[in-house]
Amino acid sequence: MKISIITPVFNSAGTVEGTIKSVLSQTYSNTECVIIDGGSKDGSLEIIEKYKDKISKIVSEKDNGLYDAMNKGVKLASGDIIGILNSDDVYYDNQVLETVAKEMQKSNADVCWGDLLYTKKDDLNKMTRVWKSSEYRRGLFKKGWHPPHPTFFVRRSVYEKYGAFRADLKLAADYELMLRFLEKEKVSSIYIPKILVKMREGGQSNWKNIFKIIKGNWESYRSWQLNGLKVSPFIFILKPLRKLKQLF
Repeated sequence: MKISIITPVFNSAGTVEGTIKSVLSQTYSNTECVIIDGGSKDGSLEIIEKYKDKISKIVSEKDNGLYDAMNKGVKLASGDIIGILNSDDVYYDNQVLETVAKEMQKSNADVCWGDLLYTKKDDLNKMTRVWKSSEYRRGLFKKGWHPPHPTFFVRRSVYEKYGAFRADLKLAADYELMLRFLEKEKVSSIYIPKILVKMREGGQSNWKNIFKIIKGNWESYRSWQLNGLKVSPFIFILKPLRKLKQLF
């Protein structure tokens, strides 16, 4: 069972090397690393090129944003299972992909996910909060639940059957994809009760970030409409409120 890891990159010179090392150091050997660079100008590509002998595919060209880059990676991936690791995230340890392969093979699930550890932006060893997920149950999305996308692994056959990311959604295409796969198409799933990914938190909140949060929640609501699913507008409130539990 081959696992493809897609890493979208754009001006990530300060973090992309750590991400690449995180993938290459995995104990599970049947993997491929796919790098989709959006035309970085900060030296990211030079760092990536240092590992070109160990990276299966490298694309560097202008794209139409994060989800467009992810879609390019999905098309290029040859693995049975596809995971996405952003250029400022790392796997929690070097056995993550081995765990994913074992659990997905044993369960024959279409998708899987685990827990997510948030860290300080400048120090991956300083934890700020944990996103502890759970198994999927019908109706959980309506309560504001969804899996942490950085830990979300999908069989390539699912992408081929149900499509990839909607690039017209600029902030919530990952949410829409998980909603579509789990809630609409009812693909089989398994939850791995372990931390799989470390993710850096952003900087201090400002009006720009608040606007992005509002827009992201609006796109999440729109995702239901795009899939012909009914949900209360209160999803605006329930989704961010659910994340408050991560602080305690």
